[in-house]
Order: sequence, then structure tokens, then C-alpha cells
Amino acid sequence: MPELTLDEVERIAMLARLALSDDEKALYAAQLARILDFARQVAELEEEATEPVPGGLDAAPVERSDAPRPSLERGQALANAPDSSSGLFRVPKVLGDA
Repeated sequence: MPELTLDEVERIAMLARLALSDDEKALYAAQLARILDFARQVAELEEEATEPVPGGLDAAPVERSDAPRPSLERGQALANAPDSSSGLFRVPKVLGDA
């Protein structure tokens, strides 16, 4: 299984706007390498060796009816929010420099 370099992990962390310690970089390099190795194994599977979905992908069964139902009260929806203001979810800005 090929390992990711720390430079590659640092680039991924920068793109995700994550600040990682040296220990976290080493840990994530190993974890990401295992994920990529698994993805390679899945890509190598022969299509003929898998069973097709009966009726095709468009024929997947619907699990529940598509009927309107009551939504959560605002207080219930915000109960587990890490931050809220004026009845709205507050999230950190992730785009732009400011």
C-alpha cells in the first residue's frame, strides 16, 4: 500500500482549511493511504462478477411515501446547534479571505 507524503497531506489539509499537528499529519497519511488502497481494490473488481440490480437502478423500491408531514419546531431544530442567533443557525465563514 503506497503511503501518502506529508506534503500531500498538508496540501489536502490546506484545501480543507484544516490546521494539523505533525502527529495528525502522520496519522492521516496512513489513514488516507488505506482509503485510497481500498478505492483501488473496488475499481479493480470485474463488472461481470457483480450481480445487476433487478429491474435496473431506476427500479429501486421506495421505502416510504412522499407525503407532507410536520417539520420540527424552530427550537427543536436549533437545540443541538453549536451556535445560533435570532432563530438561525450560525456557521463559520469558509470562503474568501475575510
